[in-house]
Amino acid sequence: MAKQPQSFDQQPSQLEMQPVLQWFNSGKLAEAEHAAQKLVSRYPNTFILYQILGIAQDGLSKFDAAVASYTKALALQPNTPDLHFNLGIALTNIGQLEQAANSYHKAIALNPKFFEAYANLGTLLQKQGMLEEAIKNYRAALSIHADPRGHFNLGTALRDEGKLDAAITHFKSAIAMFPNYADAHNYLGECLRDQGNMEDAIKSYLDTLKLNPNHAGANYNMGEFLYLAGRFDEAVTHFERSKLDDWEERALYCTYKAEHFDTFKTKLDEIVRTHKKHDAPFLATLSTHYATNFGVEDTYNFCKNGFDFVYQHSIRELAEPNSQFLQDLLNDIDNTAIEVRAQGMIINGKQSAGNLFKRPEASFRKLGELVKQEFINYKNRFAGADCELMKSFPQELEFTSSWYVRLRRGGFVDRHIHEVGWISGAVYLVLPKDKQDPLEGCFEYGLHGDNYPQKHNNFPVGIATPSVGDIVLFPSSLFHRTIPFNSNEERICIAFDLKPEGDIFRHSNY
Repeated sequence: MAKQPQSFDQQPSQLEMQPVLQWFNSGKLAEAEHAAQKLVSRYPNTFILYQILGIAQDGLSKFDAAVASYTKALALQPNTPDLHFNLGIALTNIGQLEQAANSYHKAIALNPKFFEAYANLGTLLQKQGMLEEAIKNYRAALSIHADPRGHFNLGTALRDEGKLDAAITHFKSAIAMFPNYADAHNYLGECLRDQGNMEDAIKSYLDTLKLNPNHAGANYNMGEFLYLAGRFDEAVTHFERSKLDDWEERALYCTYKAEHFDTFKTKLDEIVRTHKKHDAPFLATLSTHYATNFGVEDTYNFCKNGFDFVYQHSIRELAEPNSQFLQDLLNDIDNTAIEVRAQGMIINGKQSAGNLFKRPEASFRKLGELVKQEFINYKNRFAGADCELMKSFPQELEFTSSWYVRLRRGGFVDRHIHEVGWISGAVYLVLPKDKQDPLEGCFEYGLHGDNYPQKHNNFPVGIATPSVGDIVLFPSSLFHRTIPFNSNEERICIAFDLKPEGDIFRHSNY
């Protein structure tokens, strides 16, 4: 007798589903996935099988497969907010951010009280630099359900926007609700540090380390404090415990500043030998300084001849006579409520907090896009150069940070590098005109700074003389400073760093 064809709408029996559910409910996701896949080939119209497949594949980090399973489940039952939410997470994990946002919006439309969807949508928008929209969604989530993670996430967005007092309020709220929230203690410390309140910042870092002695961020931040205090050997211990971001460079920096030159050379040689790519600008700074100091070959090929990669160009929209765009930028700098970040290297001046190019003002957004185009021009100008600076030039043009610097009479920025940059730069909006010396207010770059130990004074420098509307870009490995000026005028620029690939975006997801 011929076997009867199975109905498309036929569902698996309870007995057939039992092993799938047992594996799934016991957390054995690989086994649950395998069992569900066998059944779904026989019962291709079964919602629960696709639902289980999606969750299991998500948990196994098979995000592409999870997206496919959630999509099939939603084709069968489209009015399921939890699955739209799960699909949003999976889409985020494969970089399809616009589609992920759409999934979160659908979850919210189906369940207006879905605070987790508002929160994750906020995180997604924050990652894209859409801070105002992110903050709106974080606030919506908190209005439905106030919880520590919601306050923490809102605090991170407010900090990015340069609203340090408001950010501190939310980090403190997170801690009040959950005193053991280590990340909130650490971020609170970072905001207090940005305000110049180092005593309370250190207390927050230590509170974090009491909760988690291996907390990466707090160890890193303590390392920064200790090396600024000249306690280099203690700083090395914290950097090595953190294993965060550029910890290896920071630890090597402390070794060099402590003048443990033999140890420094041994560690540097090991890094040069074992690292496939010489792609750490901070290590390049150290390697070049050591080579210049001791008259030996510079073995770290990030950008051995950094002076050759300094780029200066005029941005037409700013340089044209009576530029409305320039006036818009200056008006927004004057009139927008942006808090000031404490900065010990700035004399007779101030620096803005937060990330200027992520703010909602149209002038800052427009300038950010123009700067990205200059990054492309820079890449094209130096394409083919035999150094990691150009070979590994970031594909995604994002800013680690961006800020304005306002200097008044006698003002300058001392020699420094941007340790977390790849390419650094500035756009010049106002420059002093009444100069006693033509170099006043100019941009100087070189191989020495930050009180590095010197065996001689033969460290070369270069000078860029910008005009209003000019942009100057340079490898982040170069020391640079503003030459002091004496006229009773202001000097205003907007500075920024291009983000290295793999830069970490920290947030707390639901």
